[in-house]
Amino acid sequence: MADVANPSDVAGVDLSVVIPAYNEERRLRPTLDAIRAHLRADPDRWGTWELIVVDDGSTDGTAAVAAEAAAGEPRVRVVTGGGNHGKGHALRRGVLASNGRRVLLTDADLATPIDELDRLDKQLTADGGGAAIGSRAHPDARIEVRQLALREWLGRLGNRLIRLVAVDGIADTQCGFKLFDGERARAAFAGSRLDGWGIDVEILRFFRRSGWPVTEVPVRWAHQPGSKVRPLDYGRVLLELVRLRAAGGAPGTRSPAYPGHRRRTDLIVGGLFLLASFFLYKGLWADLDHAYLADAGSDQNQWEWFFRVTADNVTHLRNPLFTTLQNFPDGVNLMANTVMLGLSVPLTPVTLAFGPTVTWALVLTLGLAATALAWYWLFARRLVRGRWAAALGAALAAFAPPMMSHANAHPNFLVLFMIPVIIDRALRLCEGRRVVRDGVLLGLFATYQIFLGEEPLLLAVMGTLLFALAYAAVDRERARAAVRPLLRGLGWALMVCLPLVAVPLYWQFFGPQSYHSVLHGDGAGNSPLSFLQYSGRSLFGDEATADRLAMNRTEQNAFYGWPLIALAFGIGLWLWRAAVVRALAFTAAAAALLSLGPKIRIPFTDVVLTGPWRILAHQPLFESVIESRVAMICAPALGALVALAADRLADRRAEELGLMLGGAALEQRRRLRLVAYAALAAALLPIVPTPLPVRERPDVPAFIADGTYRRYVGEGETVVPVPVPDPGNAEALHWQSASGLGFSVPGGYFNGPWGEERMGIYGAPARYTSNLLRDVRYSGQVPVIDAKWRAQARFDLAFWKAGVVVLGPQPNDAALYETLEKLLGGPGKRVGGAWIWDLPPTG
Repeated sequence: MADVANPSDVAGVDLSVVIPAYNEERRLRPTLDAIRAHLRADPDRWGTWELIVVDDGSTDGTAAVAAEAAAGEPRVRVVTGGGNHGKGHALRRGVLASNGRRVLLTDADLATPIDELDRLDKQLTADGGGAAIGSRAHPDARIEVRQLALREWLGRLGNRLIRLVAVDGIADTQCGFKLFDGERARAAFAGSRLDGWGIDVEILRFFRRSGWPVTEVPVRWAHQPGSKVRPLDYGRVLLELVRLRAAGGAPGTRSPAYPGHRRRTDLIVGGLFLLASFFLYKGLWADLDHAYLADAGSDQNQWEWFFRVTADNVTHLRNPLFTTLQNFPDGVNLMANTVMLGLSVPLTPVTLAFGPTVTWALVLTLGLAATALAWYWLFARRLVRGRWAAALGAALAAFAPPMMSHANAHPNFLVLFMIPVIIDRALRLCEGRRVVRDGVLLGLFATYQIFLGEEPLLLAVMGTLLFALAYAAVDRERARAAVRPLLRGLGWALMVCLPLVAVPLYWQFFGPQSYHSVLHGDGAGNSPLSFLQYSGRSLFGDEATADRLAMNRTEQNAFYGWPLIALAFGIGLWLWRAAVVRALAFTAAAAALLSLGPKIRIPFTDVVLTGPWRILAHQPLFESVIESRVAMICAPALGALVALAADRLADRRAEELGLMLGGAALEQRRRLRLVAYAALAAALLPIVPTPLPVRERPDVPAFIADGTYRRYVGEGETVVPVPVPDPGNAEALHWQSASGLGFSVPGGYFNGPWGEERMGIYGAPARYTSNLLRDVRYSGQVPVIDAKWRAQARFDLAFWKAGVVVLGPQPNDAALYETLEKLLGGPGKRVGGAWIWDLPPTG
């Protein structure tokens, strides 16, 4: 430390102002001038003061600016030290170097003006000494310049999590403007351990535990350009608090076994999962009006439409299982599609108030975090002793590469928070304690999951059955004891579930526009190589490699990476004696094998083998499953194995055994533990997901957005977008959901029947005119249009009860315009940013 004055030279200091500074060359001098001017303006009020600048290893001219200020004002002091250690380290150095009866901490950007010191000083005097901290969350606070809405929202969320975990009752722990009693501040900072952003929380906790008053004071605050504080820094605060606990905790903390500690850990884990989820979807949240998940294909438009049509049906008390807004006039069987009524119905107020895009973003973000938290709860309850081992396993189960692939487009495969709850209830049945109650609850839980997603429930049942069979084989005595209560409980569950879902399921399988299966072709199974590679959205992934091994970017259903596969194999060998490990290993291996499909091509050869999926491929229910998705069962199985390994590594009893055996054995055990931790990191780091990319979504033509279309569409007539919407181009669904569902369209993106056998297909059965327009859209070539084509167009438009044909801006729109001009016998009219052809009434 350099330039720290001797305390005897500054005896009787009334106020110390401490400013941590890292690369603040541009903002530091105006801040110092403003503080000096304020303190000089009322010398009777502030008395003797000192201003301490702590240079935290700046690489710009910060130190020179501070030294220049100190040269012109002896009350300015500069504390320097080697390297950049973090804000907490700088504050600790500055406070311990201070001598004032009161100590003010303020940031170098002076986001809170220095004249707000008056308010804090009055409050501290009234409290009799302690801490008066500036608060932006106080109802009387004045925010003069706001951050971006997303940053502000995430900041509030982070602050709330910190409050729940560490300092309940303080709404704004992270405001950088705080006034302390000097002696108490020096005592608190002397006992502090954190070097980063979390030191604010650590100091406030110290004051609270010491019984010293802490009062929030409303202040003026203005966001400063170039601020070093980011919303995700609140996550770093939580991580620092975790590390503090791992190192033994702050003074006065309770034993880790204390239930309150576990609850706080649970809150921290939940907060971290939520922050991770927001981080992955940050591109979507940054611009909800225009951001579209880049790898979603047409699915984001489809899901937003599902949320909007459900809200419309609920609001107008229509049948929530059917609509003719797509595929007019035949309509769409909504129960036979993935509308997720379990969320779209309760979120109707959100959809109506904020729009379906907000609902879409909320379902993805909160659903992912809730799923991770549910796996954490199950692992902590049933599998491991350590909370952080459970958290690690849950993170793998929820954020595994297959889940992140579906995170682009399929919330029904991402929002799985009911699956761990259902598994836990089934395990309770095996215990045979309260069979009736647990059976009834299992039936209710299964019912709700059916309205969230039936295919994930089917896969969960498959995985649970594989685990149960394997566990029964290795622990027959326990299996025999569990059979009777389990079967009784399942009977109660069926008696509860079946009456509740009978009508919806009847409608799904036998109602209008129902179908009996969806064929996906012979290439729907995983390649064995896909398990060893990384997905395109993993930290070490490569899009080109992953694209060659998967159907599309939303169906990268394996891609766990060879290090994780090797790690799982090693964990299996290490912990093989445990029955649960053998059952988990069998579950993961069997699911991986099934996911290869009915035909397994051996890589780098022409050898094709018959896979076990062939037995299930044409069975009811299974015939609609994309077999590569069975590999998603591996995610929670691998997560459980990782949790067990991490828990064993963290087991203090092993270290105690090492102490008993002697120093050499203990040292060897510690080295092996470090190697094991390194193996865990090496296996998991490559598959850490990266933020999901977004693209700019096309604007809705003003002709649709401002309601002009209403003048051209009579009762029972449709708007015909060009090309007619299909699974490859469903932008018209966005037109509908963004404009209030005021019109129906032909075609669409949904699952429906085709042919006399009612085979399930994606989209509506093709018509000649829709095929023609689609070909022009993608080729840019205008075909020869003769009388037969014009007659066919009139026939198809009459079938669709078309009121107006609309051509919006898009690639090859010139070729489409020319084709339509020839088909419809005349030029279009430019209205509201689109070409339209007003058709005569359908009569």
